Amino acid sequence: MLQIPGYEGGPLIEGSTYLDDPLFWPVHLGTCLRGEDAQRAAFGADWDAAMELYRALSANHEWPVLNVPLRSGHTIYVVYRNFDGDRGVDYLIHHPAWPTAETLAVDDGHFMGPGTAWPELLSAARQPAPKGVGDTDARLLLLFPTLGDARLPDDAAVPLTAALAALTLIEEPAEVAGMLLEDQGQWGPAHWRLADAVWINDGGHSYRNPCNAFALPEGRLREISNALNGEERKPNRVSG
Repeated sequence: MLQIPGYEGGPLIEGSTYLDDPLFWPVHLGTCLRGEDAQRAAFGADWDAAMELYRALSANHEWPVLNVPLRSGHTIYVVYRNFDGDRGVDYLIHHPAWPTAETLAVDDGHFMGPGTAWPELLSAARQPAPKGVGDTDARLLLLFPTLGDARLPDDAAVPLTAALAALTLIEEPAEVAGMLLEDQGQWGPAHWRLADAVWINDGGHSYRNPCNAFALPEGRLREISNALNGEERKPNRVSG
């Protein structure tokens, strides 16, 4: 059985087989697809099949886990948390030197985030990985629900459209990409800035906003910022 240090719950199972199902992606992105138009564009005539897949992903006897390794040695874990009455997707990050994993974002009815800015999302998606989820398009869509960025570049829809076209059966991927970028995560777009070379935001529900009482410690914020942006971890750095 899989284990994530400090993460209580389970039973955790390897979830990579779901990535081969084109319907997995609109299901995974479901909370970012708001309104009937978005749902119709993403699911089309496959709604019933998508709901069957969602029920499999949400079964409380199996919690699918997907892992996205980063160049720094950190791993982002995407966990389908299936407590009865408390289902959602947890986005965790861990390094072998840490005693426990930290939470980047939580995608559920009591959402917490954002966990990434747009440049970090692209960077994490494009980092090579010898194991775990290695495909750039899959990494981009898998981590997309952690996004909350008020300052998107004009060409942000390009890689997202390409990923949707490559991995899904969506008929109009550019239209759906635009909808996803307009709504982003449940917490709405946040403003990011560099503070002492660390990326932080102003989101009221984010672990990466130092003004929040529940924010991650300074050392963790720095290390997570560096890891998402593709920097190698420095073993002698003191983390919070």
